[in-house]
Amino acid sequence: MISHRHIEVFRAVMRAGSVTGAAELLHSSQPTVSRELARLEQLLGYALFERERGRLQATARALALFDEVQRSYQGLERVLARAGQLGRAENEQLAVLALPALAHALLPAACAALLRQRPNARLAITPQESPLLEEWMAAQRFDLGLTEGSTAPPGTVLEPLLSLDEVAVLPPGHALLTKPVLSLADFQGQGFVSLAADDPYRVQLDSLFDQARVQRRLALETHSAVAVCAMVEQGLGLAIVNPLTALACAGERLQLRRLAVSVPFRVSLLRPLHRPKQALTEELIACLRAEARRIEERLFSLD
Repeated sequence: MISHRHIEVFRAVMRAGSVTGAAELLHSSQPTVSRELARLEQLLGYALFERERGRLQATARALALFDEVQRSYQGLERVLARAGQLGRAENEQLAVLALPALAHALLPAACAALLRQRPNARLAITPQESPLLEEWMAAQRFDLGLTEGSTAPPGTVLEPLLSLDEVAVLPPGHALLTKPVLSLADFQGQGFVSLAADDPYRVQLDSLFDQARVQRRLALETHSAVAVCAMVEQGLGLAIVNPLTALACAGERLQLRRLAVSVPFRVSLLRPLHRPKQALTEELIACLRAEARRIEERLFSLD
């Protein structure tokens, strides 16, 4: 039967133009190559080369066969190149799923740090809200997830990443900026920009203000913490938002203050249990943890 070795010898002869050249390409001897080539022609039942004055001249059949062999080898070379790429972490594409607020205020700096270390790495960041975030992680569609939830979806494991408190955001020139820490009573009668009514933090904050019997003027609400901060910048009220978004939006037009009451804000990592592990995952997690420490330092410096 015709073997891969016979095809390899034929390809080498076609490329080199001679048995001697083919032997050099194959790190073999001239008699061995001649014997293998003759055996291939015997198995095929027709000649591949004409011998003229000691030189080989490829026949039309040989040229047609070589075209097919080349296509096969090109496919093999692509397979081998891809196999080599898969062995190098910088050629992996890491698929990350995150809540929009985390894709805006936590992931960018961590991704920048990773790409400084791995310039050729590829990242695919997908923002998504709950409950689709949990469903997609359970379906093993992503290498890493970032959530504010406290329960791991089926088929995943949850690891704490960051635990801070919500903060107040105020427009420039507001009278309350003279206070380093704001109590709930400080919001009495103030215009307030809220998250949407079904947001868990909105529900918790409304409960705290009700218990403290503090009345705010609730004129605006939105689903996005970034939009809340933008409205505060325009002087449309005060707000209480997560510290990541607050720090990302902070500047001359948006000031931060700590709260006297604790409203916990937690970020956790979600790892899929049944998806092949990517080497880059651990490196991105290390960058995320470093960024979390930096955020903590920035927040504590407000005191």
